[in-house]
Amino acid sequence: MEQGTKPNPTGPAERFTVPAELPVLPLMNTVVYPNMVAPLLVQRQRSLRCVDEAALREPKVIGLFAQKEPGDDEPAADSLYRVGTAGLLLQMLKMPDGGARIIVRGLERVRLVETLGEDPLITARVEPIQETVTESVELQALTRTVIELFQKIVSLVPNVPDEVKVILVNITDPGRLADFVAANLSLSLEDRQAILEAADVGERLKRIVTLLNREVETLEVASRIQSQVHDEMAKTQKEYFLREQMKAIQKELGQEDERSAEIVELRKKLDDAKLPEEARKEADRELERLAKIPSASAEYTVVRTYLDWLIELPWSIATTDNLDIARAARILDEDHHDLAKVKDRILEFLAVRKLKPEGKSPILCFVGPPGVGKTSLGRSIARAMERKFFRMSLGGVRDEAEIRGHRRTYIGALPGRILQGIRRAGSHNPVFMLDEVDKLGADFRGDPSSALLEVLDPEQNFSFADHYIEVPFDLSRVMFITTANLLDPVPPALRDRMEVIELPGYAEHDKMAIARSYLIPRQLDENGLKGRGVAFDDRAVLRIIREYTREAGVRNLERELGSVCRKIAKDFARGKPKPRTVKAPDIPKFLGPLKFEPEARERLKEPGIAIGLVWTATGGDILFIESSIMPGKSTLILTGQLGEVIKESAQAALTYIRAHADELGIAPDFFKDRDIHIHFPAGAIPKDGPSAGVTITVSLVSLLGGRRVRSDTAMTGEITLRGRVLPVGGIKEKVLAAHRAGLRRLVLPKRNVKDLEDVPSDIREELDIVPAETLGDVIAAAISNHARARKRGPNAG
Repeated sequence: MEQGTKPNPTGPAERFTVPAELPVLPLMNTVVYPNMVAPLLVQRQRSLRCVDEAALREPKVIGLFAQKEPGDDEPAADSLYRVGTAGLLLQMLKMPDGGARIIVRGLERVRLVETLGEDPLITARVEPIQETVTESVELQALTRTVIELFQKIVSLVPNVPDEVKVILVNITDPGRLADFVAANLSLSLEDRQAILEAADVGERLKRIVTLLNREVETLEVASRIQSQVHDEMAKTQKEYFLREQMKAIQKELGQEDERSAEIVELRKKLDDAKLPEEARKEADRELERLAKIPSASAEYTVVRTYLDWLIELPWSIATTDNLDIARAARILDEDHHDLAKVKDRILEFLAVRKLKPEGKSPILCFVGPPGVGKTSLGRSIARAMERKFFRMSLGGVRDEAEIRGHRRTYIGALPGRILQGIRRAGSHNPVFMLDEVDKLGADFRGDPSSALLEVLDPEQNFSFADHYIEVPFDLSRVMFITTANLLDPVPPALRDRMEVIELPGYAEHDKMAIARSYLIPRQLDENGLKGRGVAFDDRAVLRIIREYTREAGVRNLERELGSVCRKIAKDFARGKPKPRTVKAPDIPKFLGPLKFEPEARERLKEPGIAIGLVWTATGGDILFIESSIMPGKSTLILTGQLGEVIKESAQAALTYIRAHADELGIAPDFFKDRDIHIHFPAGAIPKDGPSAGVTITVSLVSLLGGRRVRSDTAMTGEITLRGRVLPVGGIKEKVLAAHRAGLRRLVLPKRNVKDLEDVPSDIREELDIVPAETLGDVIAAAISNHARARKRGPNAG
């Protein structure tokens, strides 16, 4: 509903006897007062029926009641205020859209006594509300105050019709005066209704005085603010005029002001920066703006900062690649042991760059467990090529603006971390490492991985557009290297733009070589023991590797070596210097009791236990799977914080055994009235994946057949209901984990045998690899044949 009131408070009031029963018209966000003429827009069907009903009556009187909830499209009678106005329908005009425009005049206040009906329209019994007027000096004072305050509001508000001013001074009735002022004030629905409900004229005038005082105070504050803003603008214009006059005077005198010198200096820096054409046009445009903006303006600082960024970016600065392949190979070998695939890829890039200098830089992704040297390898590559190096960690980054920057409309905006890194590197062809790309997040601020799609795409990054710089910057000569522990969290579109190079974990002999060549010399130097006759026996290092660390990388190994060095340094600091070689029996004295014990053989002394091979973000590891059977209700119980895939593998294993019980020497009714419990120890660690299928099957066959699993055997592979063994991933990491755990016999899917090429040859020679195509092959290879096979019935323990 829309309402505009047209007062008629001074004319003679045409008297009507208000009927006791009226059709009720609910009003949205408005109140009609007695003696006021108001146009109303009626669109709701029930309201239109109410108007039609009133138009058929004589007199055409209708009940006008405000609804409590303006958003209610179909208000019930009990959602209306109890006090309203009886209004006379003066005119009704039908609209093309089905609605109607009506004009009503308020007659008198009425109270809704009883609802008579609500369908098809609201009808109600009403009773008039008599005004109470007590003539007194206070009433006269209130009337005069209302007139004075309203006249003050009229003086503060422009474009008030003269009709309102004339009517105001001609109203003699205090009640009508209060209603007239309320109808012409900008009030809330609650305030309008409170005035309508005030039957006592004195009380009504008091409410009006309170509202008028509040409105006058608001208008005076607004007027004062507007005046201050006008004065500020006049002052700024005056300062600008005087500055321009000063410039003209200084120009006539042949003097140059400080601002002009600054502009000249910035222009010279832009010339030296050798910006591309598009960037130079934008820089010149902003420089012209800067020359016109007062230095005290906030916009001046924004433009100046933007120009500084354009100047400091290395648009044309680049380092010259050292393409000596023999030297690069030597540096890579000095810094890192093994990692042949990565080193070959870098040397291939140098060879191609030597033959085709304008070629694009590769986008590499190093994937591997922590501590295998992914980040340090990036530094080594930069050193070999004599390029600048910059590392940016993506772990926990959730805001797209971290990559693309903020637009200059924001206070404190800056370019994204890509261009910040390029500026810090000081050249446009550095080795740029994006560390932990698999730890990127996303939230309401955007998806950083999507922003990286342009950065890491050689077909697009030659014109990378940062939101802050807003001109293309060429990233095609940057050598981007990303690192990750796992590929799964990396979005497929981003993964597709990178050349993935896997860095698997190290074997024992690799760790020994790394410790001798890199870790021990570094720890001796960092702890002040270099040149003091301190050395480590190979057996001591091997004992630390086997009994104090269990990792794919060498980070914890270096930590333990550092701990030994610090304890020796403490002896030197106490005045007990003596050259010494750390031997294997000394290790517990320095590091305490061993942290990891070989437990495979101890745990496989009874049926129902098998060793599986798993692959995690930290490399390969072994996993024990234990099974037990007990009286119950033919239920399969799985524990150990398991995912859905590994649970399905357990179901498939049980189904296979039940279908092939006779072939396996197991009683067909072994599951009748029995529960089988399969447990995966280390319950605090989540586990999932299909590669535990063969291990679960062997554990159950061992339990139900009463035969132990061979203590030197570990296995991995996915299974089908038909007993086929399918290939799995992470073979190299799993084989190295088995070797670290002292297991020398491995059962692998036959289709994974080709993956053993990545395993060092000396380790392969120590292992007995049993390829398996079916579960029968696995069971025959894994379960001890010397133990007596017997069928286990329902009463077996």
